Amino acid sequence: MNLTITFFVSLLIALVGVIPPGLLNMTAAKISIKEGYSRGLVFSLGVCVIVVAQTLIAVTFARYLSQHSEVVQILQRVAFVLFVLITVYFFLLAKKETTPKIKEDRKSKRSQFFHGMFLSALNVFPIPYQAYMSITLAGLHWLTFDNVSITSYVAGAATGTFVMLYVYVFFFKKIKSKKLKSQKNMNYIIGTITGIIAIFTLINIIKDF
Repeated sequence: MNLTITFFVSLLIALVGVIPPGLLNMTAAKISIKEGYSRGLVFSLGVCVIVVAQTLIAVTFARYLSQHSEVVQILQRVAFVLFVLITVYFFLLAKKETTPKIKEDRKSKRSQFFHGMFLSALNVFPIPYQAYMSITLAGLHWLTFDNVSITSYVAGAATGTFVMLYVYVFFFKKIKSKKLKSQKNMNYIIGTITGIIAIFTLINIIKDF
């Protein structure tokens, strides 16, 4: 697969993974509101350093799994259940009104960088998520596990993560001011995306029978 396409596919996959309001993007938003955009971006850079390591681990693991089809089949079934549960969760969440809570905690730029690394290291979700997605892409022949392709994929994942954190850093105030409508729509969109992934995963499982 063309390296540019690999990069942008990985970027989109990472974007989807970081869209839901969670620990990392909400912390980036909090920092930008309380301490300014620059500190929010420094925090985001710290997050992305760990994302590079996590994605590299995930793709390396995926390369190993690609040589053991029986393990991949088990992983597909587990992933299907998880994506169905996530889909249900976001559709239910869309019906509720939530107000993000922002707490004040001022740190230096250097501290925010390491703060981003620390919180990102605690968030291990990207490893199984990226491992599954890269296996899926490899199965579609959209990703090869040579070093150059892996580098392109990892770079795309880090870039996608930073882009979404950037959106939270600079546009959270606007998102918050329209929280009911925009959050509902966002949850429905995320639920739809994970639902599509679940259907796609089910099709792959059925094919293996």
